[in-house]
Amino acid sequence: MHTATLTLPAPAKLNLMLHILGRRPDGYHELQTLFQFLDHADELSFAARDDGEIRLHTEIENVPHDSNLIVKAARKLQALSGCRKGVDIWLKKILPMGGGIGGGSSDAATTLLGLNHLWQLGWNEDQLAELGLTLGADVPVFVRGHAAFAEGVGEKLTPVDPEEPWYVVLVPQVFVSTAEIFSHPLLTRDSAPINMRPVPKGNSRNDCQPVVEQSYPEVRNSLNLLSKFTEARLTGTGSCVFGAFPSKAEADKVLALLTETQTGFVAKGSNVSMLHRKLQSLL
Repeated sequence: MHTATLTLPAPAKLNLMLHILGRRPDGYHELQTLFQFLDHADELSFAARDDGEIRLHTEIENVPHDSNLIVKAARKLQALSGCRKGVDIWLKKILPMGGGIGGGSSDAATTLLGLNHLWQLGWNEDQLAELGLTLGADVPVFVRGHAAFAEGVGEKLTPVDPEEPWYVVLVPQVFVSTAEIFSHPLLTRDSAPINMRPVPKGNSRNDCQPVVEQSYPEVRNSLNLLSKFTEARLTGTGSCVFGAFPSKAEADKVLALLTETQTGFVAKGSNVSMLHRKLQSLL
C-alpha cells in the first residue's frame, strides 16, 4: 500500500432555497435551487497504483465497498478515460450521511477531480460534470465548484454570488430518505418558476420542509430551536437545518447555547468551493 500523494477536501453544500415546480414523466422533479458551499468538508487522500485496482480503504457503515459513490466515480472515470492506473483512497468522514449537505455527492466530485489530476487525464470541467451527473444530480455543482442557481433536476447551473455569512448547521440524529420525501403525497409540486437572476430576496423557502417537519419531529425541534435566533431553514431534504449569522463570534455563541441538546457545527458560506481553491494552489 502506498502513502497518499494527494489530499483534497470534499465540502458541504447548503440549499439556500428549494422550489419544486412539478414532476416529470421519468419520476424526477423539476426544481429550482440555490447552492452555496461551506468551508466544512470530508477529506479524501489518494495514491496512484500501477495495477489498475481501485481500493477505498475506509469502511463506511452500511455502505458496501462497491456501492460507495467514491468507488463508482473512480471506476467510471477509469473506464471512460481508458486509464490503466488504479488508486488507493482514504476517506476522513466529517459530514453527516443523509443530512442534505451533499456528503456523498461531494466525495464523488472530489474523486473525479482528484483522479483527473493524479492520473493526468486532462479532462475539462464539462466532461467531468457530465460524468458526475450519471452518479447523482448534485455531483455537477461540486465538480464546477461555484455557488449556483440550479434548474432541471439540479443539473442546469448558473453561477451566482450570494452573500457569504457564517452559518450554524444543526444535525438532527435522523436519516431522512430523499426518495421518501420526493414521493410523499403531501409534497407541494406546483411552485411558480422564478425567472429573475439573481434570485430575489424572500424566496428562501424549501418546499420539502413542511413534509420533513411532519415526518421527523427531531428536524422540527431543531428548526424551532434555531429559529429563536435567526431564520432557520432545511437544506435539501434534510436532516440538517441552518441559519445565517453576520460573524463567526455570533454563530459560535448560538451554537454553544444549543449544543446541550443538539449536535452541530459552525461554518463559513463560500461561493468558491474549498476543493477548487486547493486545486488552484496545486497548479
